Parts: sequence; C-alpha cells; structure tokens
Amino acid sequence: MAIIKTETKQKTINKEVSLSGVGLHTGDQVNLVFKPADENTGFIFERTDLEGRPKIEADANYVTNTQRGTCLEKNGVIIQTCEHVLAALVGLDLDNVIIELDASEPPIMDGSSKYFVEELEKAGLVEQSAYREEYEVTQIVSYSDEESGSEIIVMPSNTYQITTMVDFGTKVLGTQNATMNAVSEFKSEISNARTFSFLHEIEMLLEHGLIKGGDLNNAIVYVDKELSPKTMEKLKVAFNKDSIAVKPNGILDNLTLHYPNEAARHKLLDVVGDLALIGTRIRGKVIANKPGHFVNTQFAKKMSKIIKNERRNYVPEVDLHAQPVKDVNQIMEMLPHRPPFLLVDKIMELSDKHVIGVKNVTMNEPFFVGHFPGAPVMPGVLQIEAMAQTGGILVLSTVSDPENYLTYLLKIDNVRYKHQVVPGDTLIFKLDLLSPIRRGICQMLGRAYANGKLVSEAEIMAQITKVK
Repeated sequence: MAIIKTETKQKTINKEVSLSGVGLHTGDQVNLVFKPADENTGFIFERTDLEGRPKIEADANYVTNTQRGTCLEKNGVIIQTCEHVLAALVGLDLDNVIIELDASEPPIMDGSSKYFVEELEKAGLVEQSAYREEYEVTQIVSYSDEESGSEIIVMPSNTYQITTMVDFGTKVLGTQNATMNAVSEFKSEISNARTFSFLHEIEMLLEHGLIKGGDLNNAIVYVDKELSPKTMEKLKVAFNKDSIAVKPNGILDNLTLHYPNEAARHKLLDVVGDLALIGTRIRGKVIANKPGHFVNTQFAKKMSKIIKNERRNYVPEVDLHAQPVKDVNQIMEMLPHRPPFLLVDKIMELSDKHVIGVKNVTMNEPFFVGHFPGAPVMPGVLQIEAMAQTGGILVLSTVSDPENYLTYLLKIDNVRYKHQVVPGDTLIFKLDLLSPIRRGICQMLGRAYANGKLVSEAEIMAQITKVK
C-alpha cells in the first residue's frame, strides 16, 4: 500500500453559503454555514454557539457514539449526526471546507444529502494549488462485527467505488444492494436517498424523547409490525398529522420512494459520509455488507491507523541533485548556528506548512570523536537538534527579517528512535505544522529518514523571539 500524490488539485468552495433547519434528534433550530478553507485543511466543524468557537476535525478518532448517527466529540464539544453533511462534501469531490454550526447537530433537511449538495453547488467549486493525496489500496483490508454480522472490506481498484448490501430480515424491506462506481455518480444517484427507520424503532425513540425534529418529511418509516390504534394516535401527535396509513409497499403514507432500493442507497450515502472520517481519499473498492455507523466508523479508524503508519514510513521523494531552496550560506543568514553546531546543509522544500532539509553525515563530525569510538553512531539528541534547526527555517520564514530573531525550543514530545545513523548516511528531515503559527509559537511534527527508512521522529514546539 502507498500514499500517492495525485495529479488532481485539491478543491474548496468559492464563497460561503448557508442553510437552516432542525436537528433530527435535538429538535433545535440550527443554522449551518459552509465556508472556504485553505489547502490541506480537510473538513472541520466549528461550533459558533460556544465560547471560543471550538473546532472539531472530521476525524474517526473523535467518534464517541454511533447509536442513531455518527457523533464526534473533542474536549467535551459534540457534533451529532455529521454523516449526511460529510457525504455531500465528498460527493462533490471537495477537500477543504469549514462547517459552522450554531447547535450540536446539522439540520436534518429531508433526511438525505440533497440540500447540502445544492447549497454547495451554489457556492461554486474552485481548484487550489496543492495536489490531493490518495491512499492506494494494494491488498484487502476488512473489519467485521460478529454481533451484528456487519462487514466492510476494501480491495484494490483504480477508482473509489462503494457497494452496499443490506438485509434486515424483514419482509417489508427484504434484501437490497446499491453501487456507486465513481464519486461523480453521488449527486445524481445517491444524494437524494433519504434516511429510514422501522416502526418499532420509531416507537422506542419517541418513548425516550428522541427524534424531536423528526417528521414524516425527513424519514421513510417501514412498518414492520401491526399498527395498533394506540401507536397510530402516538404517531399522529408526534408527526402533527390528522391521519396516518400504511401504503401497500409497507411504508407510511407520507412519502413516495425515489428508488425501490432507496434504503440501500441511503446506507451507501452513510458509508460515504462515515468514511470521510478517514481523512485521506481512498483509491479502492469498498464492499459493505449490512453497514451501520458503528462498523463504518470502526473501519474508518482502522484505515486511519494504517494510513498514519504508512505516512510515518513514507520517505519524502527528494532529488538530492536539484537546486536547493536554500543552500548552507542562505541557511546561515537565517539561523544563528555555525559549524560545528550547524546541523542542516540544505533546504529542499519550503512552504507555509512544511519544510524539508538535508544533512550529510560524515566521519569528520566532531561528535564522532567521543561517541562510541570504533562504532560511530550519530547521537539521537543531535538528530532532534538537526530537526529543530530545519523547523527553525520554517518558523523564521514567516518574518521579514529572520536575521533579527532567535529560535528557542519550548517542548519536545513523543520522541522515537527507529534506526542508527552512521557516517555516510544522508539524513532527510521533514517537518509539518501541527497547528497554525501563533505569536511566534510553532508546533511541528518532525521526522528524519535515512537509507529509505524512518530513523527518528518527534513533536517539537519552538518560539521565535526578536533579538533586543
């Protein structure tokens, strides 16, 4: 398997757009605003109704509940039922969008992704300069839940495809399946498939005070048991209807199905939304048998972990013979370090979010004189120092007069050493911002590679201070 940088540019929306409605489970009125986002941002929810406007990234590791939808929670802040919004974003082939909410749950609308898709299309899609990364599946990955009998697998494919198969063991729904052969099919074939529920589930939810925002216009209700007069009266009150009946096809009489297999298509919509939580596009075919939010998000967590490990071991492709962005003299114009303590020779890449530097390790390094004479090994602390110096170039590049600043280390976390570094090795350092630089404070994830392998890594916090 491999993470590949594609020839496809990342996309965001051209302008902000908004829509309003009620949350399915809370019944609260909610306003949702889609906003353009910078490259490599991903999808981020922002709670505008809470102090500090806390943000929650669309990340599988923040999933805390999948009872009646996918719930994200970070630092006590919750986003409920996020899957329909995320499905619309993926279905329109977007990469970077901020989703502002003034409540804990997006509006349910008609129970599909249709209205989100329409609003996003009004905003217009724009290409960004950064290229999209995809995770190319080269071997089968699976996750199964024995209790429910649900299983999801992903296998190699040239494009992102999804097939869902549902069988709820009821005559009214039967066995259904649906397929999306390409993301381009989402809008026309999947986006308007509405959420559904069974009558026995509706009764239970009403008894527990849930689905306060539900009505018969945003959910297909399959009647899987006899509709008693008592239940009929409850439903009339709950859905504010004078009369309720059951159609010959076994659904309540408020809606006409868009497709005979609308349930399977909606399950596919949910899979699209839940797998957005992986955080990286997939190049592979997903087959989901009896999918649900629990199995979907567990699979997303598994894929996220696999991709994280692959990314850790992914050696940046650097042409060591290419003209550097900064040579050693230009580095010394920015950094106060001088030989023998200058530990980075060249900067090969530099953006506002990452930097790649190179260090040639030679036998005449002064530290080899006393560090394991006869079996010279570069000290791990100096690998981290070299990383920090490379990161210093990243943070100093944000000011117009870097020669008037010094960079100080504030904290180093999660340091790991994987392999020895010896004379003759060429170290490649890659540092990525973990959060935006604020007040001169920079948090970076640094990794060092040699001989095609990860040799060390650390999370580094540094601050630049102007020389008085």
